[in-house]
Amino acid sequence: MTLRPFDHALLDHSVYPRLATRLPIGIMGRTFYPFRSVDSTQNLARELAADGAPEGTVVVADHQTQGRGRAGRSWLAEPGANLLVSVLLRPPIPVARTPQLSLLVATASREAIEAQTGLPLRIRWPNDLMLGGRKVAGILTEAASGGQGLLHVVAGIGLNVNQTAFHEEIRERATSLALATGSPLEREPLLEALLAALNRWYAAYLETGFGPVRSAWRRNSATLGEWVASGPEIAGTAVDLDADGALVVSTASGVLKRVVAGEVQ
Repeated sequence: MTLRPFDHALLDHSVYPRLATRLPIGIMGRTFYPFRSVDSTQNLARELAADGAPEGTVVVADHQTQGRGRAGRSWLAEPGANLLVSVLLRPPIPVARTPQLSLLVATASREAIEAQTGLPLRIRWPNDLMLGGRKVAGILTEAASGGQGLLHVVAGIGLNVNQTAFHEEIRERATSLALATGSPLEREPLLEALLAALNRWYAAYLETGFGPVRSAWRRNSATLGEWVASGPEIAGTAVDLDADGALVVSTASGVLKRVVAGEVQ
């Protein structure tokens, strides 16, 4: 069944009223769907993509009932406290290059948040934003491909803005912008800054390739220089980000190994 967000009972333009009048920012927000509550902004954006929604479509929600992160984990967020947003991209790139987009979105998000708050965020490979050693945001990119190659990518961003209490499973590993600054923040300027940064970085990526993203990621990495492990076969010091976005790990024997996908411990 074709999704019709304008008929959806939960569609709520009062969530981000000022931003709605300023969109689009470049290609970001060509269509903009704010909701009070959905199962997942990722699910909704994927449905819109399948229905032919334009690149730059943005889905944002105050609350998710089935939010998820990497590896199928649940993304737990207090209603009305955080930024939960998914953006539809249709980059003309080979499927093999899609992991680079996670690094691009992480780089753009870090820049936007730091510009708005002054907080020194770092990026943990491939796409977590860290603050004082704790996770403040996560990024999930999901690609769809077909006979003609890459069809679309949905980039989801979950940013802990004003949440001050976390589920016991993550409370030792999570933080928020409000906890770091000592006061609550307005979410609307954060979202506007995030979309503006994403538009700039995405346009540059399509024009010049992965090089600028790679350089910025390396400057702001929380992973390089640290001991990491990926599965039973790769363990050592993270020494570089490869030209294709893979993490380069130097093992105890000095052999360089590439981690292309997944997570590192």
